[in-house]
Amino acid sequence: MLVRFFFMMICLSTLVKAQYQIGHYTTIFQDPDRLDRDIETKIYYPATIVDDSIITAQGQFPVIVFGHGFIMDWSAYQNLWEEFVPNGYIMAFPTTEGSLLSTDHQQFGWDLQFLVTQIQGEGFNNNSPLYNSVDNNTALMGHSMGGGAVFLAADSLCNNGNNQLKTIIGLAPAESSTNGVSSIESALNITIPSLILSGSQDGVTPPTDHHIPMYNNLASDCKTFISISGGGHCYFANSNIFCDLAESASSSGISISRTEQQNVTFNFLNLWLDYTLKSDCSDFDVFQDSLLTSDRITFDQSCLQNPIANIIENEGLLTSSVIGTEYQWYLNNSIIPNANEFAYSPTINGEYNVEVFFSSGCPTFSNPYNFIDDLDIILILIPSEYSISQNYPNPFNPITTLQYDLPEESFVNVAIYDMLGNMVNTLVNANQSSGYKSVQWNATNNQGEPVSAGVYLYKIQAGDFVDTKKMILLK
Repeated sequence: MLVRFFFMMICLSTLVKAQYQIGHYTTIFQDPDRLDRDIETKIYYPATIVDDSIITAQGQFPVIVFGHGFIMDWSAYQNLWEEFVPNGYIMAFPTTEGSLLSTDHQQFGWDLQFLVTQIQGEGFNNNSPLYNSVDNNTALMGHSMGGGAVFLAADSLCNNGNNQLKTIIGLAPAESSTNGVSSIESALNITIPSLILSGSQDGVTPPTDHHIPMYNNLASDCKTFISISGGGHCYFANSNIFCDLAESASSSGISISRTEQQNVTFNFLNLWLDYTLKSDCSDFDVFQDSLLTSDRITFDQSCLQNPIANIIENEGLLTSSVIGTEYQWYLNNSIIPNANEFAYSPTINGEYNVEVFFSSGCPTFSNPYNFIDDLDIILILIPSEYSISQNYPNPFNPITTLQYDLPEESFVNVAIYDMLGNMVNTLVNANQSSGYKSVQWNATNNQGEPVSAGVYLYKIQAGDFVDTKKMILLK
């Protein structure tokens, strides 16, 4: 690896949330599996100024490996590094496959795949500006040709069980057309969270031929397609003569400015990246709300939420009702040291909870379980207070489950309302004994007719207890 230059200062982002300035260096990586193929890479990283010197900011930062468009290079994407690097992301731009006459999508995909692991190595290289600064979480992002190449790279990484790659993002991704490779077919093997942004008026890579087939084939449990109304193909990047010429010759009806399209893009990308790379679960909730409230986009989504966890007791052994990647058990709201397995054997009477972590990094906290071991008498669980949980799954189609707790016998009413306050369906209207309860809604009204997609409210009244939550129906 050859470091050609580094510590070039770029301007400070104008975003309020921006924390860092931008450092920059260029390096050449060599791939031994492809005859020491040179992969020149521009790397931008969070930096700070100390005594008039630019140094790497303290901390470890997630990585975005970015693939450029056809006959474009990293310089067309200054808008991206000036947006994301100040917010705590490292961005790596390979400059390969920029030729007009001999572009190889497959080689470009391999370049991106190689960099996912190679940038991690920079964190262990004491000669690199990124020494001790690279977080394990990585995203693959690309525009146009580079967006299609991202699918090729993710296909291989997912098949090989790579645990660094957390998400892929395609900005108007183009179907591959060289060496028989196919981004659309590669999508069938991609299981990680995925996001595609598209301009509705894109004539360079028409969404119906490129973006939508990729989205439909994605095997991810959480995937989102966003179409920016009136948007184009090239507006995801700064102006580039080759891209702009292709756009002017093929696209029509573009009705927003480049700045407007980029602002919409950043609004969603910042939330998605913070969720997938920084495990900021609250930002995912904002992302979902923005999908429903934005008048600048249309969208499609298939995204399963983390399941609700309950505790199951069998012969004195407590287990989680759902399987995650990690576990933490609690007794009376205090952490039980070293209780990090799927099952736990209690020795003390009290209220137990288990926190279950998933690959998204976002945990779910179980309902409480009162464990009493007294002369082998098994007591029926009685909740300590009224409550109603978030429905699961959410968003859903067509059935979702509502769980609620009754500490005493009560007359219970559970009803569904639309956002205008009109009652849609009554699920429960009866006297019920105490305990942990649940009811399902199948997205129909009181007449048994299917209701339209959108946001709905569900409300519980039990004794003096009243609570309302919202849920999202997708179709």
